[in-house]
Amino acid sequence: MVAVRGELEAFAAEVFEPFARNDQRRWGEVYLRGLLTDGKRKSVEPMAARLGADGNRQALAHFITTSPWDPAHIRARLAWKLEPVIRPTALIFDDTGFLKDGNASACVSRQYTGTAGKVTNCQVGVSLHLASDHASAAVNWRLFLPRTWDLASPKADPDKVARRQSCGIPDDVGHVEKWQLALDMADEVRSWGIEVPLAIADAGYGDAAAFRLGLNARGMHYMVGISTTLSAQPGDAEPVTAPYSGNGRPPVPKYPDPARSVKELVITAGRKAARPVQWREGSRRGTGRSGCKRMYSRFVTLRIRPAGREIRQATDGPQLPECWLLAEWPAGKNEPVQFWLSDLPADTPMTTLVRLAKLRWRIEHDYREMKQALGLAHFEGRTWGGWHHHVTLASVAHAFCTLQRLARAPKDTAPA
Repeated sequence: MVAVRGELEAFAAEVFEPFARNDQRRWGEVYLRGLLTDGKRKSVEPMAARLGADGNRQALAHFITTSPWDPAHIRARLAWKLEPVIRPTALIFDDTGFLKDGNASACVSRQYTGTAGKVTNCQVGVSLHLASDHASAAVNWRLFLPRTWDLASPKADPDKVARRQSCGIPDDVGHVEKWQLALDMADEVRSWGIEVPLAIADAGYGDAAAFRLGLNARGMHYMVGISTTLSAQPGDAEPVTAPYSGNGRPPVPKYPDPARSVKELVITAGRKAARPVQWREGSRRGTGRSGCKRMYSRFVTLRIRPAGREIRQATDGPQLPECWLLAEWPAGKNEPVQFWLSDLPADTPMTTLVRLAKLRWRIEHDYREMKQALGLAHFEGRTWGGWHHHVTLASVAHAFCTLQRLARAPKDTAPA
């Protein structure tokens, strides 16, 4: 920390410029330093104990929990700082769990999170990351509010609704699906002047036709994970109009065969349709050019036409829009193991599709760094505003580390 103290102070002064008061800038820099200082726990009290003369626990707690600053202003500043360095090729959306023992924190509920791999007591945060092959960083966040916390929902829990005021949840905040929160964040990032033409997400978002259509409406392409059960017509399928008998309404064009699952379509194409693709080199020692292990598997690509009521209602004419289906079918496996859907142009090479699908690893990399080293999940406050303040400051700390790493990386290699 001593070696980069000057750089950290200059970075903090730039990112925290939107703060209205000098004391907010001071405690923002101190809190940031606390997140970056070695220590197992990064909540206010242990950070204050490690910060020496700057370790004013009460001032830090006030700054992060109740001080009236808008985290969106800091996130915008952060995005402007990172965009020319990361040179993002995609926005990646995902969500992560914040495990909790009690029930007093804003939006805590028993819900599924991939963090635990099960339904458990937690908060869930949805994040947006700027990403390219060589770097990524979270620049926007939303705290997911379950239906049990929404007064207008039939599933509202009276005890949770009663805690809204003490948690500082704004009256106009209700339950919104995670995919819609992702679209809202994309809109906000675009309002900051940052335009990225591609969105990447897992099946929790990709299975929602409304999410894919929302991206299309915003002029964005997508590469999203999907479940094996998503239904589609083959790319060469054509609607057929049955002969008119002269009685009743004339028949309308429709596909002669029912839609099939994407898994069935790939299995029909067969294992021989799979082609080997290497998308990057990892961090473990191996036989790649950099001396690291090659990330390699076999993939099938098909042109398909996703089906479903929402897609049909949004389509002019009888012909469903054509998309890419990408499936990973490793050697030695009896069937494909993972699926993606993309509306990238029909002449997009398979290697590009695979590289973009696998780019989602960057968000796991960001979560791991922020949780293990920067205290992302260590906030012990209970308020809505405090949560958004803390995750924003954890993102600022991660951005500083990312910029330091990029500045020190050899120019002829791409850092992980």
